[in-house]
Amino acid sequence: MAHSLSSKKRIRQNEKRRFSNRVRRSQIKTQRRRFREAVTSGDLDAATTELKKTVKLVDRVSAKGALHKNAAARIKARMQLRLNELAAAKS
Repeated sequence: MAHSLSSKKRIRQNEKRRFSNRVRRSQIKTQRRRFREAVTSGDLDAATTELKKTVKLVDRVSAKGALHKNAAARIKARMQLRLNELAAAKS
């Protein structure tokens, strides 16, 4: 149990940050699922728009510090690869 005022404050701050980071990571998961569904349905236009939304969200969450920048880059690269595979299959 924390005794000093500063350690109690740090606990309160960490709880707030943990909650907001959890929300942000959940948003990323939801958006990635929407992108995956668009790709599996074979709709190139929908997949492209979902990719743009997902990239924007991943960049924003990464800038806030809830996601490491290399992890964000890896997520974006893999999604772009799936979109490219879908585009190649369509043409």
